[in-house]
Amino acid sequence: MKVNGCDGEIRTVREKSPAPIYGTGENGSRDGEELFVPPFNFAIVDNGIFRSGFPDSANFSFLKSLGLRSVIYLCPEPYPDSNLEFLKANGIQLFQFGIDGCKEPFVNIPEETIREALKVVLDERNHPLLIHCKRGKHRTGCLVGCLRKLQKWCLSSIFDEYQRFAAAKARLSDQRFIELFDISSFKHLPMSFSCSAR
Repeated sequence: MKVNGCDGEIRTVREKSPAPIYGTGENGSRDGEELFVPPFNFAIVDNGIFRSGFPDSANFSFLKSLGLRSVIYLCPEPYPDSNLEFLKANGIQLFQFGIDGCKEPFVNIPEETIREALKVVLDERNHPLLIHCKRGKHRTGCLVGCLRKLQKWCLSSIFDEYQRFAAAKARLSDQRFIELFDISSFKHLPMSFSCSAR
């Protein structure tokens, strides 16, 4: 390939060969190497607490690497058989809190369900755990936002985190729910897993 140099001279440059492309085999492997593919919207919430969208079989190797003890599933639909088999084979407990995925303006986030799910999150015997719904945005965002209130985050930081995952689909009703969520009934619980305590 011929290119112009800085001094105006034309030089011949050898092109590099393109990087090889590896095919992906069964079970997320690449030429015998196991790939770890996180679920959509995956992130670390805190020590031993993770969040994501709905995991599928391509994510199982990654999830196994986390050493999960529990999964909190925030949708009302039955958990798929393949996911249930994965949980059973790896000794992972499923906690299902069926929250309907309503859209505005008819959003009804059940406060008592969020409280029950928070109790599971706060119990370190369930860690490491994964919180997920379908896309890891609204229901997961509400639960994590309420956890952040317990961790004494300011509302602007809670809303920034919520909006990072919800993006263009952020709902004012979810943020209002988080803002009005009463954490006083959790004040007696130890917060040893909190970022502020480690």
